[in-house]
Amino acid sequence: MAERLSTRRTVLIAGAANLFVGVVKLVAGILVGSSAMLAEAAHSAADTLNQAFLLASLRQGARPADSRHPFGYGQERYFWSLLAAFGIFIAGAGFSIFEGLLALSREHSANPLIAYLVLATAGLAEGTSLARVVVQYRREARRSHTDLLDEVRRSPDMTVKTALFEDSAAMIGLALAALGLALRQATGSPVWDGAASIAIGVLLILLAVRLGLDSREFLIGRAAGPKELETIRAEIESNPGVDALLDLRTMYLGPDHLIVAARVAFSDGISADRAEDIADGIDNRLADLLSVAPHVFIDPTQT
Repeated sequence: MAERLSTRRTVLIAGAANLFVGVVKLVAGILVGSSAMLAEAAHSAADTLNQAFLLASLRQGARPADSRHPFGYGQERYFWSLLAAFGIFIAGAGFSIFEGLLALSREHSANPLIAYLVLATAGLAEGTSLARVVVQYRREARRSHTDLLDEVRRSPDMTVKTALFEDSAAMIGLALAALGLALRQATGSPVWDGAASIAIGVLLILLAVRLGLDSREFLIGRAAGPKELETIRAEIESNPGVDALLDLRTMYLGPDHLIVAARVAFSDGISADRAEDIADGIDNRLADLLSVAPHVFIDPTQT
């Protein structure tokens, strides 16, 4: 519950930052006539829409299990993350590339000072949001005894990962927009501004594809990571009366739930009641050892 509240705060901070900088980028882009700034405004608009998707995912994914969905609604988080990836691709990348192509031959003479001030303000807001995401990942990395990059790769929480990728791409986009403005001012050629807008669009395409592939992987059923599998295997095999773990399969049912299905060979002389007690003990101990709630299913057999 505490982790879900932390994720919600992270998404709200990111959404507020995107809404604020999107408005000021749009105003500056219109006043200065910068395609790169308008592309960045589209980028922020797409990110703001995506934060709404992610907030919806938190609400929908937290619904309790029922007869139609006995394992809960955790995978809603991945569905809404996939919609967020589509939003980035269509709203952000499409507009940025289109505006950049139009701007390649468009002349502008306005002073870009306003745009530079807006970019600096946007960098501060986006940096604050990015710092919030990094702090949450560092806290989770310490809890799981991994480094930050490994935590980002292994984390099943696409909501926080989407916020991280969006904020990182936003900082890169701001740098591209500033570079395009500086080169346009230095050379007098609108090509640089249009090229920066196109580059921002390409960046957003790469971001959307990466997020879409990650969401797809969880939607079709991603197994637990090597560290979690090692923990599960060690716990099952360490029990007296267990001769061998013949097969182990896992699948995430959202960021907070994991199916664990194991085919276990028990000793020949073990009773059915004893095998049931061992299975119950494995279930209880895995709930303490893992950072997610496991749904453990033991298929007993004999060697």
